[in-house]
Amino acid sequence: MSTTPSHPTVVCSGLSFSWPDDTPVLDELSFSLAGGATGLVAPNGAGKSTLLKLIAGELRPTAGSVAVGGTLGYLPQSLPLTGDLTVADVLGVAGVIRALDAVESGDVAEEHFAVIGDDWDIEERSRAQLDRLGLAGIGLDRTLGTLSGGQVVSLGLAAQLLKRPDVLLLDEPTNNLDGEARHTLYDALSDFGGLLLVVAHDRELLDRMDRIAELGTSRLRLYGGNFTAYEEAVRAEQEVAEKNVRHAEQELKREKRELQQARERADRRAGNAARNLKSAGLPKIFAGTMKRGAQESAGRAGQTHAHRVGEAQARLDEAGRALRDEQRLVLELPDTQVPAGRDLFLGEALQVRHGGREVFAPGGVDLSVRGPERIALTGPNGSGKTTLMRLVTGELAPDGGRVGRGAGRVAYLSQRLDLLDPERTVAENFAAFAPGRPEAERMNLLARFLFRGAGAHLPVGVLSGGERLRATLACVLCAEPAPQLLLLDEPTNNLDLVGVAQLESALGAYRGAFVVVSHDERFLAAIGVDRRLRLEDGALRTVGAPGE
Repeated sequence: MSTTPSHPTVVCSGLSFSWPDDTPVLDELSFSLAGGATGLVAPNGAGKSTLLKLIAGELRPTAGSVAVGGTLGYLPQSLPLTGDLTVADVLGVAGVIRALDAVESGDVAEEHFAVIGDDWDIEERSRAQLDRLGLAGIGLDRTLGTLSGGQVVSLGLAAQLLKRPDVLLLDEPTNNLDGEARHTLYDALSDFGGLLLVVAHDRELLDRMDRIAELGTSRLRLYGGNFTAYEEAVRAEQEVAEKNVRHAEQELKREKRELQQARERADRRAGNAARNLKSAGLPKIFAGTMKRGAQESAGRAGQTHAHRVGEAQARLDEAGRALRDEQRLVLELPDTQVPAGRDLFLGEALQVRHGGREVFAPGGVDLSVRGPERIALTGPNGSGKTTLMRLVTGELAPDGGRVGRGAGRVAYLSQRLDLLDPERTVAENFAAFAPGRPEAERMNLLARFLFRGAGAHLPVGVLSGGERLRATLACVLCAEPAPQLLLLDEPTNNLDLVGVAQLESALGAYRGAFVVVSHDERFLAAIGVDRRLRLEDGALRTVGAPGE
């Protein structure tokens, strides 16, 4: 049995990392963590996953060092697993179980005992760990190809916890989990007594952390408390920063005004002095001396004021650096308005068959969408939510039941965000969705979705996940005709926190109906869902509060 050190630690000193093409990711980053649960946050592309790989030893730093105090467990975002592996293989216990089986059958070869070591209870411990993570009933000989994506993630976490690590690194552990599996994971992590470092965009998970670490290129800022406390601290910092910027702007204006006034006074004095000297009839040598003295005095005064302007500009620049570029969307989408009571979709006794098996319960499911309804569709992974969405769009024809659709446009955003042509630019894709809009109007609308200047002319294929979401939203929400019904399938998966906030802003401005599949309760609360449906065991029913 492993012993947890009194203070499991992660210490990074002068840590730098660049990709082979010399693109820098981290630059002389130094920090230390000792025990407790830390949520690591930053925009996509900032290097969160790279930092975890450096700590885990999967990447080597360009410079600097990483030291881990205690045994390490690491669950990456994408598990490099093949479908023919068994549950025992993934847990790392297959060899021990084979040795146990051999000993039980009478084979007392010394190598079997060497493999077993102190793990005589490995099957019981493995079973207990699987049960804890909601994988009860899944045999150790089961292959990965028969498990859902969420079950594979839970299995990967079980494998790490079975090692009894002192330091545990998790990269987006809830991305593919349904609501029940997420809460099972939350409970399992709450019992972990070592150092936990989690990269996540799941705000409910982040609200269970002891501290939040905000990653920058050369700095890791630690905020005590959970994610809600972090947001409040950042908001307070921003208020102070904005106040400082306003003060620095006023100071700069005042210094510029005083510099201009000083120049005007100097010009007036020089003009008056020249007239006075001329009328006084002084010799030229005296007049020249007095004129040079006046010019030098004016020059010194001008330099003093210019220096003050420079200092005021420096203070403004410093205050501006403390401001965060939150890049929020500010939208108005009146073309998406849907009258109350208008039927957008009516489905009765809908049934679909896959391989001769009915997806829904006998009698099928009923679904209606009317007016500007905001509907959340929840349910376990594999319950048929995506199938139901495809029925609404018309992409899939039902094998049974009746479908009625309104005349309005229906838009579907899948998890893959594959609606746009990756070879064409953002502007070209937008033109294809809204060909009747003048180019100037299209560019103005793209700017509202934060695609300005050269950004509007980037190919969609090179965009980050958050940028691709914004481009897709621009094309869908400003299309001709505008959509009256919007379907979104797990839209917050793989989005950073800024991207989620931008999606919330866009849906806040949208005035049509939408159906969203999501397990993110914070997101559903933010977008103002007014009807909840749960698909489970083939039946679709209306539910109330989360978890009901």
